[in-house]
Amino acid sequence: MRDWYHIFPKNTGLSLYIWIIFCILPFYFIFRSNDSWEIVSGVVLTILFFTVYWLTFNTRGPLIYIGLSIEFCINIAMTIFYGYVYFALFTAFYVGNIRNRGGFISMYVIHMVTTVGAITFGFFYNYTLLLSHLPFLIMTVLGVILLPISQYNRLKQEELETQLEDANMRIAEFAILEERHRIARDLHDTLGQKLSMIGLKSELSQKLIDKDRDAAKRELADIQSTSRQALKEVREMISDMKNVNLEGEIEHVKKLMDAAQIRYDITVEGNFNNIPVLVENVLSMCLKEAVTNVVKHSQAHLCVIELIDTDKDILLKVMDNGESKETFQSGHGIHGMRERLSFVNGEIHIVTNNGGFEINIAVPKVLKEIEEG
Repeated sequence: MRDWYHIFPKNTGLSLYIWIIFCILPFYFIFRSNDSWEIVSGVVLTILFFTVYWLTFNTRGPLIYIGLSIEFCINIAMTIFYGYVYFALFTAFYVGNIRNRGGFISMYVIHMVTTVGAITFGFFYNYTLLLSHLPFLIMTVLGVILLPISQYNRLKQEELETQLEDANMRIAEFAILEERHRIARDLHDTLGQKLSMIGLKSELSQKLIDKDRDAAKRELADIQSTSRQALKEVREMISDMKNVNLEGEIEHVKKLMDAAQIRYDITVEGNFNNIPVLVENVLSMCLKEAVTNVVKHSQAHLCVIELIDTDKDILLKVMDNGESKETFQSGHGIHGMRERLSFVNGEIHIVTNNGGFEINIAVPKVLKEIEEG
């Protein structure tokens, strides 16, 4: 069951309080009468109008047309006998809520004709009753003409936007699936044959090592050449993919620290423009993981980050002065870092004390040397 206030039209430019006034106004018009029978009839019609509106506004099928028919009749009676025409505005939004094009056009024409007809007949039936609020009658007629069309078009637009969003999501899912298949094919084509060759040549070298050392050396040389070629092809494939940029990640870290109101001291020593893509990706993801946990769990006021390029290693240190994070140390964060670092022969060391938490990462530059070779 929807909340009671959902019966009021949305996105009309009118406040909810204005619609509440429209609900109270009929009783003002009703109680101006001196006839008890007319007062009782008016109250019953008003209650019946909102009851039907409540029960049928969000329905589909024949029930919505039955509800509208009842409301047309109530609107005509309230206009002629009490001079209250503003139920027509509620009904205008009701008509605009019809999704079926044929049903919308039919109900729109009927509502416009019955409203204008009731106002015209009301002038002949009781001239003074309607003349006192003539400008509002004109605004009501304009609302009956324009509001259903506006509501109908808005709902159609929302429906099309929803369909477009769903279509974009499906396209994105298909694109991700296709990219996974492409990566799988590339990996299979790049590594499958070469790894099989390395395996076969390794077995052959093991058999030849005692029988024919020269042949074994040739096989080992082929293994070395094949492995380097495979590594080169993998790096070329990775470079074609979207990689995580270390410089961009440092800028992201600064923004994250500023948003968390954590002071930071970042030191970068060395040239990281020519480091292997795989190493850059791993370091960037480790930096992101470490800083994210500083922000989420450490309650620190200061974070120190050092990224240093030495002769043998690339060193990354993330240190904060917050609470020690035993949960993070034993959880998925450190485990994920170790898995990533294993691909580049990297190491990670954790230091915890009462003064904070420190992560030290070292990645050897062997991959860089192989690539250069």
